[in-house]
Parts: sequence; structure tokens; C-alpha cells
Amino acid sequence: MRELTDIHFPKSERIRVVLDNLSTHSASALYQAFPATEARRVLRRLEFHYVPKHASWLNMVEIEIGVLRRQCLERRIATKPQLVSQIAAWQRQRNASGARIKWMFTTEKARAKIGRAYPEPLIALKSHAKES
Repeated sequence: MRELTDIHFPKSERIRVVLDNLSTHSASALYQAFPATEARRVLRRLEFHYVPKHASWLNMVEIEIGVLRRQCLERRIATKPQLVSQIAAWQRQRNASGARIKWMFTTEKARAKIGRAYPEPLIALKSHAKES
């Protein structure tokens, strides 16, 4: 995290970091690794976003990255500005086309497979109880 703040993005005010829920991926881990003043300095610029423990949406992200790689990045791009420009053009085209991922894993399938992660909404439970 210190490398992100000090080397890769030294001029950024806020760095949004997407993490899984691994126990080492926390602010407290920085306090274990660095003195408190250093941990606070690094943490001031970080904003953590944790993926759900059962992150099926992450598969969609991986699919989209694969599409980006196949459609845009499977060739030599000489400079960083060209890379940024090419990705931006690809993104504009992708958004304009309304590209969608047909997700086959429904809520019902999720409840059948990992029910505790996809509980019935309270409203559905109440209406089901009235029917019984």
C-alpha cells in the first residue's frame, strides 16, 4: 500500500483499492507493518472497497478484462500515452455499444447453492409465512 501511495500514485489525493476479504487486507495490517505515524500517513490517501465474500460479480469483471485484452491489448502499444488513448477509445466504443454480459447464475440458483450468502428478503419471508 505504501508503494501505491509513494511510488505509483504520488500525486493522487485518493486511491481507491478493491480488495478481497482476506484478513491481511485491512487498515490494521498497516499498523502491524509500519509505525503508527507511517500507517496513518498511508491510510489517509487510501479508500478500501471490499468485494463480497461470494463475489460472483467478480467473474463479470474478469470477463470484461479478457475482452479488453483480446480486443485492444493483444498488440504492441509503444508508449503509455498511446496505451491510455487506445484503452479510452475501446472503453467509449464498448459503452456506446451497450455491451452486456449474460449472467446465468440467478438469485434462485445462488440460494440453492449457497443459501446463507443469499437469504430470502424479509418481505418474501413474511408473505410466505402468511400463505402457510
